[in-house]
Amino acid sequence: MFKMNALVPELIVSDLKQSLYFYCDVLGFRVEYDRPEDKFAFLSFGDSQIMLEQDWHEDSPWRVSPLEPPYGRGMNLSIECPDALALVAALEKAGHGIRRAAEEHWYRSNDRQFGQRNFLVQDPDGYLLRFAEDLGVK
Repeated sequence: MFKMNALVPELIVSDLKQSLYFYCDVLGFRVEYDRPEDKFAFLSFGDSQIMLEQDWHEDSPWRVSPLEPPYGRGMNLSIECPDALALVAALEKAGHGIRRAAEEHWYRSNDRQFGQRNFLVQDPDGYLLRFAEDLGVK
């Protein structure tokens, strides 16, 4: 059964159809529900969720300033994935470039190290996505 997370980012996109192709057809996100009349879709990927809404007017209350590419400057979305290398391969097959190649990283939290294989990619509007595969704890 569908359950909305407590925090769900909503991204303003320039072309919903293009974004849905990228997120769903290339990366494997699922549309939980959509409102085509509003050019809106709610997506999930494992336990991660995002909302996409096509920008449709300049005086929208959701805009805080004029939108200029790349969108989402100053933030990135970290998304857990089961297989980072498979996603990189899907992106390459679709002809979509990677911003930073998949690498193994270990992050310290007090006296433990948490491992991830992660990579960076920008969506069609320039939002920075970090897909992270869990490598365990040491």
